Amino acid sequence: MGRSRRSREHVLDHLAQLRRLPLGGGPSDSFRERLRADLVSHHHDAGPAPSARPRASRPRRGLPWPSALATFGLAGVMMVSAFTTYRAVPGDTLYPLKRAAESTLVRLSADDVERGERELVSAKTRAAEVAELLGSSEAGSLVSETLREMERSTRSGIGRLERVSPRSPKISRFAQDQRDVVEPMLDQLDEAHQDQASGYLDYIEGLAAPPG
Repeated sequence: MGRSRRSREHVLDHLAQLRRLPLGGGPSDSFRERLRADLVSHHHDAGPAPSARPRASRPRRGLPWPSALATFGLAGVMMVSAFTTYRAVPGDTLYPLKRAAESTLVRLSADDVERGERELVSAKTRAAEVAELLGSSEAGSLVSETLREMERSTRSGIGRLERVSPRSPKISRFAQDQRDVVEPMLDQLDEAHQDQASGYLDYIEGLAAPPG
């Protein structure tokens, strides 16, 4: 800052000397040299002039089409896999993944009411799976295990709901829905599985009855 100010003062002093020169006369050679040196010094002190036009920012490019295509393809595969997992029945390759997802939802429930309701949803799912297994030549042990899991989820879910709200209409509605699904299966089950299903129906029969 001080050096630049001194340079400007030198330039002003030279201009004042020019005004004192007689008309028709020119400045001396020594004066010209001093003026040129001061002007050059002032130019270097001022630094380079800022660019008048700002640099244009480079436009952002979107994903190249192969990457975008791969992303959409992966999303489609995930959707198909999720749907296939949801539709899996005992014996299918993806069935353990389906059960693991159900168990995770139960564990992540906020309270006993939500957990009990999710367990009853699992019991309904097991009943639907038994219906799909009927008629399969390899369904014997799978039906037995699925009926067992259906009763386990039912008892656990009902137990949780009864502790919080013993007369909840959700319990009665669930029992009625389950009875409508399981009862028609009896004629298609073998003797051992009929005993399992009948015992389950006996358990939920009292739940479906209106409270006295």
